[in-house]
Amino acid sequence: MFKPSMLTVTFIAPITPFRPLESRRYTLAHSDTTGKLFLTIGPEYGFSTSDQIKDEVKAEWVQRMGEYSLSGKVHISGGEYDEQYSKVRYMIFKKEMELALTAIVYGDQVFYSCFPWLLDAPIYVTFESIYPEFQQTVYYGTPRKYLTAALSQAVK
Repeated sequence: MFKPSMLTVTFIAPITPFRPLESRRYTLAHSDTTGKLFLTIGPEYGFSTSDQIKDEVKAEWVQRMGEYSLSGKVHISGGEYDEQYSKVRYMIFKKEMELALTAIVYGDQVFYSCFPWLLDAPIYVTFESIYPEFQQTVYYGTPRKYLTAALSQAVK
């Protein structure tokens, strides 16, 4: 369950809570020990400062044929993990993706007041892997779905 108090959001200039739409990239990481979520919103993806497993969720706004979508990606395996460990990573990402997307959308909620039409943009997440069974792109609904759920939880 998403807990807003467990989310820390950092904006990297020139990105602000309000603008711009172009080059707006999200990097969501988490702490295994505290359960806290860390969202960086900037012109580039954030970088891990550790050599641990790369388990961030990255996303950005992309425009194709005049339509915007939120395009996410997660790294499952580029060959550094065997198939069994890749399967575990894949299953964890699939299980936690709704929480991750909720954190990304909730963490940037002020942005949607400036670009309200993006609340209904599609969200696609690509699972990147050298193993074909884990290489796929999945539709995850719209930001409105995640923001509505997060705000209703915050009210309770």
